[in-house]
Parts: sequence; C-alpha cells; structure tokens
Amino acid sequence: MNTIKMTLDYPEDILLALNETSEEFSKRLKILGAVKLYELSKLSLGKASELAGMDKISFIAELDKCKVPVIKYPLESLKQEIDTLKDLIDEE
Repeated sequence: MNTIKMTLDYPEDILLALNETSEEFSKRLKILGAVKLYELSKLSLGKASELAGMDKISFIAELDKCKVPVIKYPLESLKQEIDTLKDLIDEE
C-alpha cells in the first residue's frame, strides 16, 4: 500500500491541554477523521478502518464510542420492512 505523509501545524499547548504526546495526538486525529469520513459516507467501513489503522472490529467499537451507527438504515425504510413482515406473518 502506498502512503502519503501529511504535516499538520497546531499550537504546542494543545498537547499539554490533552496531556498527549504528538504521536498519540496524531493517532487520535487519524481515528476521529476516519470516523467522521465514515459517518459522512465518504469512506466505506473497510477504508475508514484502514485509515484509522485498525481492524474492522476495533473500528466498529470506535464508532460505537463516538455514537456513530454502523448500519445506516433510514427509519422510514425500517418501518416499511417491519410492516411487510407483519403482513407476511398475518397471511400464514
């Protein structure tokens, strides 16, 4: 896999405020960026977990921590599916 290195400028006191090293902060930004890009449907689960440097299961756990749903299913569609299932059950 080819990678691109990115440099980010930020105030030094950010690390003090977060009580993190630059490596920890960099890792945090990668994970949060991947979570947000997944939430916005810009990246698939696989690509987002790859960006975060995590396996899919760990990334799903991270999504849960950030309260981002793994499955994006519109509520109205879910209601229609449930109604269809109820109709099928009633027919039996």
